[in-house]
Amino acid sequence: MCDVPADEMLSRMDDPSVESSTSRSDPAHLPPSVPWTNDGQTVAAWTLVTIVVIGGLVTGIGVLVAMVWLCWVGLAVVFLGVVVGKVLQMAGYGQGGANTLAKQTRAKGRSR
Repeated sequence: MCDVPADEMLSRMDDPSVESSTSRSDPAHLPPSVPWTNDGQTVAAWTLVTIVVIGGLVTGIGVLVAMVWLCWVGLAVVFLGVVVGKVLQMAGYGQGGANTLAKQTRAKGRSR
């Protein structure tokens, strides 16, 4: 792991004469563009999460009541959720999609 003892690392951190090898304002470490403003709260994401959680609950109930077929049904629902989420993303309802960007533009217009 690290060959430098912890007390030496702490003393280096406190010493102002020791410069860091990288600066926080170094352009190489900045994101290439402004991050999305919706934090992933899109129709595709919410739909995917909702269906996957329901599938997980069905799978868990199948395990609890020892019904193998119910476990498989729950796993199929989870798979279906992933497929539905991907289809919605490709249709423009995901992060950076046309419908999501249009919705953000409308929301910005209302807030002014």
